[in-house]
Amino acid sequence: MLYTFTDEQLAWQKKAREFALEVIRPRSLERDQIADPLETFDWDMIRRGSQLGFRTAAAPKAYGGHGIDFVAQVLVMSELARGDSAASKAFSQNWKWSHLIAENCTRDQKDRFLKPFIEDDTYLLGSASTEPNAGSDNRYPPEDDPRSGWRLKAVRQGDEWVLNGEKTFIANGSVGKLFFVSARTNPDVPIREGTTVFMVPMGTPGFRVGKVFNKSGWRFYQNAELIFENARVPHANVVGAVNGGTRVRGGAAADFGDLELAANAVGVCDAALDSAWECARTQTRGGKRLADHQLVQLKLNQMHAKTEALRSYALRSAAEMDQGVLGSPNAVLVMNFSTDVIQEVTRLNLEIHGTAGGVADALADKLVRDSIIWTHLAGDATQRLKVMRRLAAKA
Repeated sequence: MLYTFTDEQLAWQKKAREFALEVIRPRSLERDQIADPLETFDWDMIRRGSQLGFRTAAAPKAYGGHGIDFVAQVLVMSELARGDSAASKAFSQNWKWSHLIAENCTRDQKDRFLKPFIEDDTYLLGSASTEPNAGSDNRYPPEDDPRSGWRLKAVRQGDEWVLNGEKTFIANGSVGKLFFVSARTNPDVPIREGTTVFMVPMGTPGFRVGKVFNKSGWRFYQNAELIFENARVPHANVVGAVNGGTRVRGGAAADFGDLELAANAVGVCDAALDSAWECARTQTRGGKRLADHQLVQLKLNQMHAKTEALRSYALRSAAEMDQGVLGSPNAVLVMNFSTDVIQEVTRLNLEIHGTAGGVADALADKLVRDSIIWTHLAGDATQRLKVMRRLAAKA
């Protein structure tokens, strides 16, 4: 499928490419090698990127955001990820919840939370879903088992809700200022019927950050425990309807989550190709360049073909979303495809560097470690295949 990009889309792509080359890439390996996971984060990078619009790119124009379309978002995410995958995710994580705010929040909530988000270069958003004891059945929970899924509970007391429980591996957990927290408000029915989403600002009494996780990949990106001990949240912070949390997390916000990760994977594959070509052009074995060895050529061809296939699939999925096609199987299956492609492409890059003499290459190693994250993002690949029910419904 051929795409003709608009001038606006190309301008965003160019801006992201320049920022990745000039700011992200020079800091990427240094941040990756810091031992303390909390210290890997670079607030200066966030501020500078925010001033260029990368933090608020998807927020509605009516509130001071940029409101760029999904195709432009794919272009920006892939360019930023070419500099560093985790840094790209630190920006795009905010886009997912910008979509949710725009689609589901009241005027009062937008005034109280979206305006400060737009104005503050360090205002990051997160979603508190994953729990240590709830399993992976949150994505496609059993239809008739109230015991499955989230256990963080919320009980109403007057005009407030009292939250108790914990969330784990939460994106932007140690650096975010506002979280969309999914809690059980009716434990006697399945979670699709008894879950409510709350907007919980950092600093809410009874709400604190626990452990910051030390990961093998995506070290720049912050994942942490969030602990709720009689945390009191105003009823005015309920997103959508009480017990309507599943509907709130649907729509563009839901489909964007998988598109986001596929677009990020495109950038990682581009970085791996850059790395592989540099190695193949400059290193020699047996008296000739690696690029002149047939085995290396075959690996480079595989890397290029798989990367371009993923790029095309991501852009197609984005174009469908721009056309208002929500609930397409492509929106989820592109994530599954990206999981396979990113791990194969980064592995081939590592193999090409091994051909150069087996000396460890820091960037090739980092790209492999980052790619492993895709194995368990947004559920696992097996769970995501359940989206095939969408195809069955159309048959």
